[in-house]
Amino acid sequence: VLLCQCSCYVAEDQQFQWLEKVFGSMQKKGLQVTILSTCPVADYKTQESTLTLVSPFLKALKTKEFQEPVCCPLLEQPNIVRDLPAAVLSYCQVWQIPAVLYQCYTDVIKLDTVTIEAFKPLLSSKVLKSLAKDASESTKILKKFLTTSETHNNIYI
Repeated sequence: VLLCQCSCYVAEDQQFQWLEKVFGSMQKKGLQVTILSTCPVADYKTQESTLTLVSPFLKALKTKEFQEPVCCPLLEQPNIVRDLPAAVLSYCQVWQIPAVLYQCYTDVIKLDTVTIEAFKPLLSSKVLKSLAKDASESTKILKKFLTTSETHNNIYI
């Protein structure tokens, strides 16, 4: 398991080099990638008003090779994913690496426990199930993590 948390902005013209560094030393056979990302609910395109949507909520995008069931509905057109999460998913599609992107749409600017809890259903997925020790303890751990991060102001999305 390799956890890669990007804590700074990666410019569009640098994303390919960044991905080559991250994936370059890995064996691509047997690799499966899960991408977690958040963005404002205002970026979500829908026929209904975004004011009526219960936020936060998850949507998923996956590569052709990703065969596992996803833990939420797929992202509908004309919605798009931007920046580094999109670059990672595109890289995986090109190199035929099974990958899934979970995009959390939220109405808060700073990451909070409510937003992080939107990712909780992923703990039951086949890939992440083995990583979670005890899901009942997750809320307490998340609150502790956010409190620590907030003090140091070092959590970025």
